[in-house]
Amino acid sequence: MGIYLVRFEKMGEMFWGVKEDDQIIPVSNVNTLQELMRHYLNDLREITEKQKDNSFSINEVKLVAPVTPNAIICQGVNYSSHREETGVDVQKPPFNLIFSKAASSISGPYDPIVKPERVKLLDYEIELAIVLKKEIHPCSRIEEDNLHEYILGVTIANDVSARDIQFLEHQWLKGKSFRTFCPVGPYVYVPEPDEIHEIFQLELELSVNGEIRQKANTSQLLYKPVETLNELAQVMDLSPGDLLLTGTPGGVAMQFSQDEMSLLSSLSTGYDEKKNIIDRHDSCKYLKEGDMVEATIYGAGGIHLGTQRNEVVLERRLSK
Repeated sequence: MGIYLVRFEKMGEMFWGVKEDDQIIPVSNVNTLQELMRHYLNDLREITEKQKDNSFSINEVKLVAPVTPNAIICQGVNYSSHREETGVDVQKPPFNLIFSKAASSISGPYDPIVKPERVKLLDYEIELAIVLKKEIHPCSRIEEDNLHEYILGVTIANDVSARDIQFLEHQWLKGKSFRTFCPVGPYVYVPEPDEIHEIFQLELELSVNGEIRQKANTSQLLYKPVETLNELAQVMDLSPGDLLLTGTPGGVAMQFSQDEMSLLSSLSTGYDEKKNIIDRHDSCKYLKEGDMVEATIYGAGGIHLGTQRNEVVLERRLSK
């Protein structure tokens, strides 16, 4: 088995550690995941063995997001179930839909999701997030047998989305990048090289107030990690510690009809017409104040990425 990497706050300071059962073994207080990988990654097992006497209960600390990326790259409509509910062909499309979120949207696994006053249609999207270990550049050649060299591990991410901003203003980056719109964690699972492919056969499950909304297996991804990373290598540079969100399955709150989705997605549709569609959209599944969103990812082989619990709060309440 691999290890579970965590980042936590204790007595006002941030530390990195390894989770074993309900205990945390401290590793380092370096600032970023990139620094941890550079200085400690190859010796993590040796360090944790030496530090076991200094372990403490996970309940004694506050877990924060276990990543510090410079970039968050996302895949869209990468499950057939999500493609079907958005009114597009359920088969694998001829191209990989790629977009991004601001790194400042990252929040902790138990932090509130802040709903801006201007946002009416707040949605959730559970995703398996890949944490990169190696730089991606034009000469990168990622294969099934060297995938472990490029991937540090995986964690849970929630691609929280303001659908009215995303479609009314036709701005995905803005609609997905408000602060707190990317809860991550609680753990990064760092697999052994020979179990790298097990992390792509995991169960995803998201619930709102105890009602299961999304459930799928990462084996259902249409564009797999090897294919996606090779494509990204021909487009952009990525650095160790960056995140790739692999897409969300069906069950999101957004339930526009196929005709409505076509109009909302078209640049030729006028603003007023889009606003009319948004204003009369009354799905009760959108997130509202007080909702509790829980997201978990686990596998039959014993891998468990933990459970996020994020309450939805209103922006104006926090500002008082």
